[in-house]
Amino acid sequence: MPHPSPKVDPDLLRRLREGDDAAFKEIYDCFAPILYQRLLRLLKDPDTVEEILQDTFLKLWEKRAQIDPQRAFKTYLYRITDHLAIDVFRKITRDKALQQELWASTVSSYLHTEEALIAKEEQQLLSAAINQLPPKRKQILLLCKLHEKSYQEVADLMGISVSTVSNQLVKAIKEIKNFVLHATRSEHALLLFLLIASRIF
Repeated sequence: MPHPSPKVDPDLLRRLREGDDAAFKEIYDCFAPILYQRLLRLLKDPDTVEEILQDTFLKLWEKRAQIDPQRAFKTYLYRITDHLAIDVFRKITRDKALQQELWASTVSSYLHTEEALIAKEEQQLLSAAINQLPPKRKQILLLCKLHEKSYQEVADLMGISVSTVSNQLVKAIKEIKNFVLHATRSEHALLLFLLIASRIF
């Protein structure tokens, strides 16, 4: 089960801004487990996750003077983490083999809702994004990414070429990304589809 998001006392954030080590440790203890699980289900590599986690809190400490105790601290902290994760993901996906592995693990975890550690509204958003695809494009996406059929198997099944399968998948991902970015400002959903869209095809 996901960790509940803790509420941060504005006074704790004021102490952090002033360089209070105890306040920093308290915030780390509250948020590190949440961020670790969130990063792990996206990147699947504990060593990479640990590195991003360390960089996140290092940046938090370096930028502590910018913290506004009256504004949403969780969003601020998640934004730091998201930017670091996206940078790492883009570096990883220069390797073609890892592209396929990351694609399969990321999409499978979100399409199989019983395994997905995401909020109900995000599951509904993903479902809506897939359902708005043209029928043929949706069928190709589900056959390739949910049922894990090869491009050739899908081409044979649907009586189309392998290049058509590939082209339709590219279009499907672009449409899903656009749908989500226009439908929500949720940092979870935004990160998911930025990762999906990050040079995978």
